[in-house]
Parts: sequence; C-alpha cells; structure tokens
Amino acid sequence: MAFSMTGYGRGEATYATRRYLVEIKSVNNRFCDISVRMPRGYIALENKIREKISEQLLRGKIDVFVTIEDVGDGNQTVELNAGLAKAYSEAISRISEETGRPDTTEAYQISRFPDVLVARATSLTPEEAGAELLPVVDAAIEDMLKMRNIEGQKLVDDLLTKVSVFESLHAAILLRAPLVPKEYRSRLMARVQELLDEKANLVYDEARREAEVAVFADKCAIDEELTRLSSHMSQLRETLNGKGSIGKRLDFLLQEMNREVNTIGSKANDLTITNHVLDMKTELEKIREQIQNLV
Repeated sequence: MAFSMTGYGRGEATYATRRYLVEIKSVNNRFCDISVRMPRGYIALENKIREKISEQLLRGKIDVFVTIEDVGDGNQTVELNAGLAKAYSEAISRISEETGRPDTTEAYQISRFPDVLVARATSLTPEEAGAELLPVVDAAIEDMLKMRNIEGQKLVDDLLTKVSVFESLHAAILLRAPLVPKEYRSRLMARVQELLDEKANLVYDEARREAEVAVFADKCAIDEELTRLSSHMSQLRETLNGKGSIGKRLDFLLQEMNREVNTIGSKANDLTITNHVLDMKTELEKIREQIQNLV
C-alpha cells in the first residue's frame, strides 16, 4: 500500500462552547518537515502534535493549521495593566506641562493605548486542552492518510505501466544481444572478401577471423548487466506492491537501474540496442519523476 506525499486532511469537533478545527496539507519533501500554526494558549501541545504527525505521515512538507473558537459567555477576561496606564497618564501630564497645552485626556483614551487592556481567553490546563484537541488532530491525520492512499495507488498504477514498457525494452535487448557478434562476423567476412578477393583465405585465415570475432563479442557482452537489470526490475515491482515508506528504496533502485542501462549503452556497439537504451533512459526518467511523489 503506497502513499502519496501530497494531500489534505481535516478534523473538527466541538466541546461545550469550544470548536476545534485542524487542517493538514502536505507536499513533496525528502524529509518530514512539519510547521504548526496554533493559538498561543495551546502551544504546550505542539510537540505532541508533531510526534503524532511524524509517526504516521513519515515524509513531506507538512503544514498544520489549528483554529480554536470559544463562543461561550464568561470565557473571556480583560486585564488592566495598571502600571502601564499610570505611566501613560504621567507622560501625558508632562507633555501638558512642557507645552502649556491643557490636559483633556479621558480614561477611555488611555485605555486605547497599546497593551493597557489585554483580552484573554479563559485557559484550560494542558491536560484538558490535550484531551480535546489531540483527538481532532488524529481525525485530520486519518483523513489525510485516506487521501494520500488514493493518490498513492494512482501513482503506483501509473508506475507499473511504465515498468511494463521498460521490461519490454529489456526483453527486446535480450533477443538482440546474441545477434550482434554474428552480424559483426558476417560484416567482417564481407569486408575482407571485398578488399582481398581471392587472396582473402590466404592473408586472413579463419582462425584469425574467429579470434577477432571472439574479442569483439567479449567487449560487447552485456549478459551480466541484463541479468542485474532483470533483478532490479523484479525488486522494483515488489517494492511498488509493498507497504510503508517506499520512496527512498525506489530512488535507490532507480539509481542502480540507470547505472546498468548506461553500461549497456556504452558496451553494446549496436545501433538497435542503443535506440532501446535511449528509450529505457526516457522511461527511467518518467519513473523517477513519479516516485518523488511517494512516501
């Protein structure tokens, strides 16, 4: 079961007069990078929220938005910063003395100065806040996992189609590889015959010809590379059908497959195989782009 790294999850619940809304969105990232935005009164729960998310979502650039609304009566208090209010009043009186202007400042005007009156919500203990908020976080994560799973399955289906194309190219090279030395031998004989005519067998005997064909066949042998590539393809399919975090393992397999394909291209010495190699590299690049989206 594969999961995409992109997705969106939402959880919502109401306790008494408090309404909790948790939204999570994620995009591709090599690591698990979590950003949490929440009211300051609940900041003590941030680490627990991060732990829950990192344990289940594993990878991605993850943004968490926590909204808390309390519409009940008596849940808000207004605190007076008396010292600051007095300081403002004294400063205004000094301005009046220094400038000779009358001091007509009313109390309500001082109350509007920054930080003189501070509105605060009646706070819950960390335990009470956690009992209400954390289940909503779990609901948002579960919703996110459902979406990630749906997107991940679509990606896997597409990847398996691309792997099938790659496997068909591998099969074509398997059929073509044994023919390359034989065709070289035929071309070599035709060329020698063309250049030496009747003296061909005297100057360039069969033993010498076969020795050169053997050297060429050894240089262009790609049996080992094709065998390793076949093993990598099997592991690729097995991983795509596996569970958990598979993105990094797929990335490693793609690196190994690309290495074998490059070696085949450099050793094959055959135009048909070279064309197949180019098509293989194209498919590998398509697969690489897609696996960047998987957890």
